[in-house]
Amino acid sequence: MKQTRPSFAERLRRGDLLIGTLVSLPSPEVTEILAGCGYDWLFIDAEHGAFNPQQAQAMLQAAGECPCIVRVPSGDEVWIKKALDIGAAGVIVPQVHTAEQARLIVGACKYSPTGSRGVGIGRAHRYGQEFEQYIRRANKQTAVILQAESQQAVDNIRAIAAVPGVDAIFIGPYDLSASLKRIGRVRDRKVTNAIARIRKACKAAGVRLGYFGVSSAAVRPCIRKGFTLLAVGVDSLFITQSAQETLADLRN
Repeated sequence: MKQTRPSFAERLRRGDLLIGTLVSLPSPEVTEILAGCGYDWLFIDAEHGAFNPQQAQAMLQAAGECPCIVRVPSGDEVWIKKALDIGAAGVIVPQVHTAEQARLIVGACKYSPTGSRGVGIGRAHRYGQEFEQYIRRANKQTAVILQAESQQAVDNIRAIAAVPGVDAIFIGPYDLSASLKRIGRVRDRKVTNAIARIRKACKAAGVRLGYFGVSSAAVRPCIRKGFTLLAVGVDSLFITQSAQETLADLRN
């Protein structure tokens, strides 16, 4: 299919501000609703969300033209391959602690000769109808996003960010705070200092920065600090908060 606009990966690399939201419920209808809200991308959470690859594919289908990035459960090449074959615009890989892990993940995302991604028939290339076109552009148009969310990742962040093919480092503030023995205290100085180290290393390497927050207030300061890949809110929290506010309004 002829590309009429830049891919998500290309927009990410050039530093466009990309605002998305996290989808944790295995519901194509929820995905369809959120895609229709105008987000730049959707964060499909297959790490913590209770769904399998077939359900994830249904969610990507429901999203239509809105790019979806799948957070795979781990850096295992099987899940990475499935996420990309069902049509994800890229992957977010959690718990990346070393440069060696980063190299293996990039390799799993890229076709030969750059990497070792398996070749098969799938939704990504319309079940073979656009196979050759997809193969030609896939390496360039697949976003590889790694999560830095541990003390070990912070210690190794310069080497991780320097791995060729890494497009962005996405900070998981809650897991990072837990690793630093400050669970849930994402504003603690030890946590913010660790985030500052990640920012510095990514800026030096020319790698984009991502961040998750539960509200616009939580992520707005990140824009001023150079973060361009933002995920704000969670589908389940949107439902809960709206329902609670409506009920409280009527009862009061």
